[in-house]
Amino acid sequence: MYSKVYSVGITGVEGVPIMVEADVSDGLPGFSMVGYLSSQVKEAQDRVRTALKNSGFRLPSKKVTINLSPADIRKEGAAFDLPIAIAVLAASDLIQPEVLNQCVFTGELGLDGKIKPIHGALSIAASAKKDRKSFCFLPMDNVEESILIDGIQIIGVNHLKELVACLNKPLKDLGQTNRKGICRIQASHYDMDYSEIGGQPLLRRATEVAAAGMHNILYIGPAGTGKTMVAKRIPTILPSLTKKEMIEISKIYSVSGLLTEEIPLVSNRPFRSPHHTISSHALAGGGRFPKPGEISLASGGVLFLDELAEFQKSTLEILRQPLEDGHITISRMQGAYEFPADFMLAAAMNRGEYQCGKNYNFGILGKTCSVKLSA
Repeated sequence: MYSKVYSVGITGVEGVPIMVEADVSDGLPGFSMVGYLSSQVKEAQDRVRTALKNSGFRLPSKKVTINLSPADIRKEGAAFDLPIAIAVLAASDLIQPEVLNQCVFTGELGLDGKIKPIHGALSIAASAKKDRKSFCFLPMDNVEESILIDGIQIIGVNHLKELVACLNKPLKDLGQTNRKGICRIQASHYDMDYSEIGGQPLLRRATEVAAAGMHNILYIGPAGTGKTMVAKRIPTILPSLTKKEMIEISKIYSVSGLLTEEIPLVSNRPFRSPHHTISSHALAGGGRFPKPGEISLASGGVLFLDELAEFQKSTLEILRQPLEDGHITISRMQGAYEFPADFMLAAAMNRGEYQCGKNYNFGILGKTCSVKLSA
């Protein structure tokens, strides 16, 4: 028997609809999977078979074939465990197939059938809504970060057996028997405040002007004059996040696995301060299968580069295009990945020497700089 179940994969920070097809037919018993799969997805067959057995479902000794479509998109992670299990059960006539057309499933399965949390749940819920689905089944621990998406019913589940019992109920009762998360949008709250800065009227005024227009700013001065202290307090004088900004920023943190049960949504303006030894890939994002970097994690907030002169030149050169465009595009053989990078750049450096060893006096009244700056 044939069945199909809808799920969502992650490309960059956005969700991509994935169809999980299952066919259970006569033949030599086996479990095969196709569809441009990563090693984590290929391992799903062992997790799914064991989870089904330990959840009380005995599958017949038949040939099981799983296809994840479209085949030209690489599927990664363990989030396809749950839709694969549901597709197999539907193909085995253990779930009503008519309810599956309006549902999206995602989650990692434990060997005991427990459904574990995943990364990127917010992007998955947003993609399910865009695809005009009515229900999105997620691990219970991921519900609170996804409940912000309007127009789709988010349903959290803890165990495979619980989910199957829910799916075998009438469609109109599908979402009424499961626990749902509560949207906890908190007002911006910071552990520090701009009013704590004493003195430095020129520094305060320049920072306020830069924050008002989201302009970039460079602090130059001796150590201990308050450069870092002021920079850390820039987010406290920026406008509060709108709902749209909160969703976009939380998507990035969800895909990166930085949201927790205590902090299901990002409600404060981000402030990222990477060390000067950071690599260009860590700053811009990348890898064989690109993930967001520091400039994406700072999107909507402040990226602070302390000890600017100590950063590698090649690393700083990467910032030019994101500062102009508000996003960064990383190209790989598998395709191009676009990440948000709309941030305010703040940097600080001491008066001293450039890495070339020459003294500089740029910005000091009555003195000239010995370093020739190219046009």
